[in-house]
Amino acid sequence: MTAERHVLRFLLNGRAIELDQCPPTQTLLDFLRIERRLTGTKEGCAEGDCGACTVLVGRLTPAGLVYESVNACIRFTGSLDGCHVVTVEALAAGGDLHPVQQAMVEHHGSQCGFCTPGFVMSLYALWMRTPQPSVPQIEKALQGNLCRCTGYAPIVRAAQAVTADPAKDPLVAERERVTAALTAMKDGARVTLGTGKAALILPADPADFAKALAENPGATVVAGSTDVGLWVTKFMRPIGPLIFIAHLDELRTIEETAGGVTLGAGVSYTEAFPVIARRFPQAAEVWNRIGGEQVRNMGTIGGNVANGSPIGDTPPILIALGARLRLRSVHGPREMPIEDFFIDYGKQDRRADEFVEAIHIPALPENKTFAAYKVTKRLDEDITAVLGAFRLTFDGDVVAEARFAWGGMAATP
Repeated sequence: MTAERHVLRFLLNGRAIELDQCPPTQTLLDFLRIERRLTGTKEGCAEGDCGACTVLVGRLTPAGLVYESVNACIRFTGSLDGCHVVTVEALAAGGDLHPVQQAMVEHHGSQCGFCTPGFVMSLYALWMRTPQPSVPQIEKALQGNLCRCTGYAPIVRAAQAVTADPAKDPLVAERERVTAALTAMKDGARVTLGTGKAALILPADPADFAKALAENPGATVVAGSTDVGLWVTKFMRPIGPLIFIAHLDELRTIEETAGGVTLGAGVSYTEAFPVIARRFPQAAEVWNRIGGEQVRNMGTIGGNVANGSPIGDTPPILIALGARLRLRSVHGPREMPIEDFFIDYGKQDRRADEFVEAIHIPALPENKTFAAYKVTKRLDEDITAVLGAFRLTFDGDVVAEARFAWGGMAATP
């Protein structure tokens, strides 16, 4: 029988936090600003677009401790069990400005200043993994941060001017201690806080996830919360109880074979990008225009499919490539061509006790060609107006088969 814990545990700027009460739809932004008075993290849009709320979240992966920029305005506090949250206050905790902050000052990267903490955190995340970034790398890292004052050029110059060595950063120096602390928090238990509609559940593993879903068929499943977060912050929709699954490493696997790629439903856009760019390079440009970097770090492939939006970016690509979807419940797995999953607007072929487990994308043989195009009102961080994906199979000079898939053209992709 799976053990159960009734306390949420995580680190905040290196300090242990334990919560025995947490509203399931409380955002990390509200927790930071209202409950912890960490007001450096700002609320601009409350929908994951402007980046003023950017923080870093560290989590243990099979490859070690990884920090990523995320939008605190749509990330739920309940999803943070076993994580390390780093806010802008931590950067100058010793009294002196962090090198990233100092560069922003020296290169006049701030005017009104409201967006500045978010830019600092995005640049901090970039600097930690790429100490001397190119302009394209800087621009990609800042896709999810908006500034109406500077015109961005001073911010780009600030990013280029940071010369300090990340190896001397306190976050690096504390890596072993943080890793040990987060490892100690992973006890293999199901986490449950609250009851009824006010409950939040973090299953112990995929089998426990299936059991939790069978026990709570009306629950909302939350992976990256890049869509679900807006149901709360914009539409004020009651969605409890919530089952959080971003911590399930078993759903974040990527398996490559000669026959194709299998992506676990919890794989984020960021995690999937290297294999997508290598195996299906024609999809890479569209992939890099899904939200900003914070959204790509949070959002998952399985969530984008399960949500069933007609303007979701991945379904047309997956349909054109001939992908297959695997669902799972306590009764076992069920597979289908991914296009069969979408029935009508807001309606998918998924029972209340089923969840999306994985997506298999077959390899693209030499006699097939693929392309995908996304049309938007602005280049970066914009929802799809129309997205087209196309796969052609050739027999010599003759088109033997054509698969076209569209998003934004009907009630379903």
